[in-house]
Amino acid sequence: MARRTRKPSTPMKPLVKKPIRIGNLDAAAVVGELRQLHENAEDTNVDRLPDDNELFTALLYFEAHAGALKSEEARRTAAVQRVLLWEYIREQADLHQAKAIEDARAANAAWLELVGPLAVGAPSAAYNKAARLRAAVLRNASRDERPVRRTPEAVLEAERQIAARAAAERRAEEEASRRHELLVPVARRLLEHRAGLVEDEEVTYWLDEIAEVLRHCETPTQKLSLSRYLQAAVRELGRVERRTARQVATTADARRAYAAATKLAPH
Repeated sequence: MARRTRKPSTPMKPLVKKPIRIGNLDAAAVVGELRQLHENAEDTNVDRLPDDNELFTALLYFEAHAGALKSEEARRTAAVQRVLLWEYIREQADLHQAKAIEDARAANAAWLELVGPLAVGAPSAAYNKAARLRAAVLRNASRDERPVRRTPEAVLEAERQIAARAAAERRAEEEASRRHELLVPVARRLLEHRAGLVEDEEVTYWLDEIAEVLRHCETPTQKLSLSRYLQAAVRELGRVERRTARQVATTADARRAYAAATKLAPH
């Protein structure tokens, strides 16, 4: 019987399974729960416990004084919570160490200088370990929360995708700014000639929204709102026109304003 051959994996391919991570955790609250267990057990040294926010020191205390907990249930609960907190520290350490390496490299630190701090044997190993640490940062910042494989190739591919996405977002923002320059005069003209538009509750609502946002239209959110409000106004005017089978603009100026708005924000 022929043996099945194992297909080689692509180093840039993300893992299929969603990563199992602690993620966000109120560590101080967990430390507080452990403190309560020791207080309930009348631990005579509990006054030596550090503040709940001093996670590392608190964990060392709970480890050293685990025997102060009288019941097996309390010891089990405390130990499991300690496992949770150490795993949380491990995850946070990856993120912060990756940031420290990034800062060191930005300050022109050579990979040779990072060999000792990263506990590796060569500059190439320091580079590879830094790449594996960056994988945690990239996974943390990703939109779909899929893990990035801890290989240099996977990290480089993930960084390429992030850079491409950022470039696309910048182009979209630039396009939105150019479009905004066209939207403003069209929206203002529609407001100037709103008296020549048919009266309708929905149309009036969206024209009022346009008037409000035009007063201070500077941020990306406000610019996006103007675009949406203008499109909604045009959409409602179109509905009225189809429902009544009559023109919604009763003056020549209003017709020109409505035509310009329809061209720029088709419904």
